[in-house]
Amino acid sequence: MPAQFKDYYTTLGVSRDATPDDIKKAFRKLARQYHPDTAKDKKTAEEKFKEINEANEVLGDPEKRKKYDTLGARWNDAGGFEPPPGWQQADAGAGGQDQEFHFGGTGFSDFFEQYFSGGSRYGFPQGFEEEIPTGTTRQGGARRGHDIEGDILVTLEEAMHGTQRPISLQTVNRQTGAVETHEFQVRIPPGATDGRRIRVPGQGEPGRNGGAAGDLYLRVRHASHPDFTTREADLHHELDVAPWEAVLGAEVIVPTLDGSIKLRLPAGTEDRQQLRVRGKGLPKGKTGERGDFFVTVNVVLPAQVSDDERKLWEQLRATSTFNPRA
Repeated sequence: MPAQFKDYYTTLGVSRDATPDDIKKAFRKLARQYHPDTAKDKKTAEEKFKEINEANEVLGDPEKRKKYDTLGARWNDAGGFEPPPGWQQADAGAGGQDQEFHFGGTGFSDFFEQYFSGGSRYGFPQGFEEEIPTGTTRQGGARRGHDIEGDILVTLEEAMHGTQRPISLQTVNRQTGAVETHEFQVRIPPGATDGRRIRVPGQGEPGRNGGAAGDLYLRVRHASHPDFTTREADLHHELDVAPWEAVLGAEVIVPTLDGSIKLRLPAGTEDRQQLRVRGKGLPKGKTGERGDFFVTVNVVLPAQVSDDERKLWEQLRATSTFNPRA
């Protein structure tokens, strides 16, 4: 059964022909509003933050957005949502012929897990048999359960400090309709980078005829943040500055995951120039070492100027010897 359709355009409050820049701006505005660290109603904000992150994960990626538009072209037709013929959904949601799996607590909806997580159901080579403990019946040969992989949404604050996450895995037998739910805790270690796989032993597909259960692998997906992006353990921030700050230099306050810091902007800073602050990124494993914090400068021109400001710009034009095309 296909999961309930999610209208990501409505979630972000943008039209279906929105530009990538429109989507980025809408996400950043909503992310600031509903970030759990700053919102007053933290429980409501946390759920909303997950929803807008999921929407941004799909619509902010050109390939995923194209697939989503194809998948949802007829989502509100009479009769309910059905994927187009030939649509290949993620194996993590399908789970093979006999069983399907549904995650809880990962931060992603069933719809995302089923169609966009890229998860998979691993298997051992056909015919693989495990050793069976003494006294166990060999009927059909013991078979280890398949490993399962899914995505888990992790905020940068969680990646910074580490956390424990309650997860549930629901297994549905497609033949009998029987449902089994396993609940367990998953430890997200400090410095968990985007794309890292966390192994949860024995929480995959159940084994058969005395075989061991497979493992569950959860792939870390950093929740999009309104102020930061990550590359491995390094943290990146884009800083808008006025032309005179770039020319004359300035001291500006910038956010980090440790709190705000004062950053010195050198005189003559160029547009898109990158400044580096060592040791203000994410932790690197158990060494205590941390990645770096990179600030990319955006020199922003005023959209409108007053009459007095225009006179000053005209005076600068008349007196300056600078020629950018020389």
